[in-house]
Amino acid sequence: MNLSEIDFGQARPIDGYGPGFFRIAGQALQGAVIVTRTGARTWQGYGDPAPLLALAGQVDVLFVGTGRQIAHLPADLRATLEGAGLGVEIMDSPAACRTYNVLLSEGRRIAAALLPVD
Repeated sequence: MNLSEIDFGQARPIDGYGPGFFRIAGQALQGAVIVTRTGARTWQGYGDPAPLLALAGQVDVLFVGTGRQIAHLPADLRATLEGAGLGVEIMDSPAACRTYNVLLSEGRRIAAALLPVD
């Protein structure tokens, strides 16, 4: 079997996560984060939809990581995001990190909104 190192180019992969933090492109951020191919920023969680809505037209799919375990997204938030034209995929944060990196390596237009794994 041949293994190839993934080259993300200028994109920002998720390097890791732990209790209360995410490491994106070598930078550790505490708490919830939003990650795109160009960078990452802290996020205030479900009650802070504005930065997610700002992604409309820029990404095709938004992965929402719900923490250690998968959980439902508040119905009104999901409706608002989908109404803005964002495809929304809900999964636990570890799965969202992995899926984000795979699709990022393929050059897809994606973003991730991640709640920390506590």
